[in-house]
Amino acid sequence: MLKSKILIGIIAAILLATSTVMTGAVYAQNKVTINGAGATFPFPLIDTWRVEYQKVHPEANINYQSIGSGGGIKQFTAKTVDFGATDAPLSKNESHKVPGAVHIPETIGSVVAAYNIPSIPEKGLKLTGEVLADIFLGKITKWNDPRIQALNKDKTLPADDIVVVHRSDGSGTTYVWTDYLSSVSPAWKEQLGKGKSVQWPVGIGAPGNEGVANAIKGSPNTIGYVELGYALTTKTPFAFIQNKEGKFVEPSLNSTKAAVEANVASLPKGDGDWSNVTFVNAAGADSYPIASLTYLLLYKEMSTDPNLDQGKAKALVDFISWAITDGQKMGPSLGYVPLPDGVVKLDQDTLKSLTFKGQPIT
Repeated sequence: MLKSKILIGIIAAILLATSTVMTGAVYAQNKVTINGAGATFPFPLIDTWRVEYQKVHPEANINYQSIGSGGGIKQFTAKTVDFGATDAPLSKNESHKVPGAVHIPETIGSVVAAYNIPSIPEKGLKLTGEVLADIFLGKITKWNDPRIQALNKDKTLPADDIVVVHRSDGSGTTYVWTDYLSSVSPAWKEQLGKGKSVQWPVGIGAPGNEGVANAIKGSPNTIGYVELGYALTTKTPFAFIQNKEGKFVEPSLNSTKAAVEANVASLPKGDGDWSNVTFVNAAGADSYPIASLTYLLLYKEMSTDPNLDQGKAKALVDFISWAITDGQKMGPSLGYVPLPDGVVKLDQDTLKSLTFKGQPIT
């Protein structure tokens, strides 16, 4: 009798151990690693999403390389990552290289003119688009230039040389910045135009929003362009820019939201042509003139990406579904505007249209 009880106990222990090992093995098999790369503009938000999502979905490991929109598009095109991220929508030429790509707006942000003038440590220097363009063209070279001083009669500007800081890498932030300058300055449009990279006539280059923000913060008499959140994080002053209605507007969540909300109804479908989508110099008295959507890139037929199997494709779609809904509440504290309901619905329709070997993902 005793031997029988001992034998039963041993068998139960073996079964429990075997069950535990098998459960662990199945769990391990279900773990997925998702790799993305691209824009530095939304990196603080994507990184927050990565951390918070893994708290509720420990089976999903999200990696994101903040390498710039240009690099993200290249890696997405080469299919070396599972998703790309860019502030600049794909151009027609880029779209031809990645047939079947879809745009998924992930958040809204603004690009600011950040500066470091030791004698003016506070934000609120007033600048127009035309003056900004001429600073970045090298036509305005002193901080006390009459054109800048006329806009800031309440400030005593120094006679120091202006040091321009720009991006050294392919950048969606540069695309938004140069898109704006092209919209307000005929000279800029003719000489340089808009793009993720341009032939800067003056200034020093730095990689990423982080690099530009740190260069401005660390060097006096500098001016450059960064996403709002980077300026807030580094406590770097930024200019109030004159908008289309002639009002000098502080970049903020509300003024960025105002620039985008009135125009979201005209957005194309996820698999449509986004090459001309822009929110710079938007109408409206309260609109900040350098606002932008930023995008995630996926393939509509997800098996196009050789790195994805059906389970991994589903995990990626689940992560993005969470990011465009629950994840939006994490944006404001980092300087990003949550997506309007209409854009969320557009994204959800796009995700529903995705397939893996012809079968719906969701």
